[in-house]
Amino acid sequence: MIAMLRKQTLLTLAVLAALALAALPLLAACGSDSEDSEPAADTGAVAADQLIVATTTSLNDSGLFEDVVLPAYAEIAPDVTVKVVAVGSGEAIAMAERGEADVLTVHSPAAEREFLDAGYGTMRLQFAYNYFIIVGPADDPAGIADTTTAAESFTAIAESGSTFVSRGDESGTHSKELSIWEAAGIEPSGDWYLSTGQGMGDTLRIASEKQGYTLTDTGTFLAQKDTLDLVPLSPESADLQNTYSVILIDQNRNPSVNAAAAERFAAYLVSEDCQQALEEYGTEEFGEPLFRPYADTLGTYQTY
Repeated sequence: MIAMLRKQTLLTLAVLAALALAALPLLAACGSDSEDSEPAADTGAVAADQLIVATTTSLNDSGLFEDVVLPAYAEIAPDVTVKVVAVGSGEAIAMAERGEADVLTVHSPAAEREFLDAGYGTMRLQFAYNYFIIVGPADDPAGIADTTTAAESFTAIAESGSTFVSRGDESGTHSKELSIWEAAGIEPSGDWYLSTGQGMGDTLRIASEKQGYTLTDTGTFLAQKDTLDLVPLSPESADLQNTYSVILIDQNRNPSVNAAAAERFAAYLVSEDCQQALEEYGTEEFGEPLFRPYADTLGTYQTY
């Protein structure tokens, strides 16, 4: 345990140093007209006392933000009011592109890379992970409990004509679902395939009511399972890993972004305190953590 904590402390210090370096061009951008960038229209002065976090619904619906992240950040930055906007990862990223967020916490790797490649973000740090799981009725009419990959599970659902409920909202979970259908070589359509256009909590509720299957993150499912008539049916396979990242936004694109508050928020998420909290969050109530500390299990923080 001591060795692990020392390792986490060194990793945290490295990340904090990287954040400090990232801040230099951000601060310089405030008073310069770079020829290499296309600044967004200035929407006003930086609101130093407010931080707008655009986040995926799973981090919010699971209770992680309300129970762990926001109380801890309130101690770190007591003069900053945090406004959390919980939407799908796709909409969260679109908010940042429109200059409507100070920091992102999302779980859609391909969309995250596009966001960074387009010059909207300055740093991406992965801070937590869990697994997507396929849940469905206990009698498992499609027999997916006997499959070994997500693509096999989806194939069994489609071939059996069993109800599948999709979020259909361009979230990270929806993007993952579409990638699994693609891997299975299936374009889902028909009466058996339902799209809610809603968040994870509502989609789980609808799947439960209709006794259908759906793809969900572990955290939201465990937090709501007592209200659902659904059971997990897929293994923790590598193709279902679900990684969460915090992304800092470039002030060249959004001059009004609260970079200082955003950097402190990101620094907390990758800190030893937060990583330990992730390791414990949900264990007492559910017998397992809703999220897993990224650095502890995978060995290093990664930036893009």
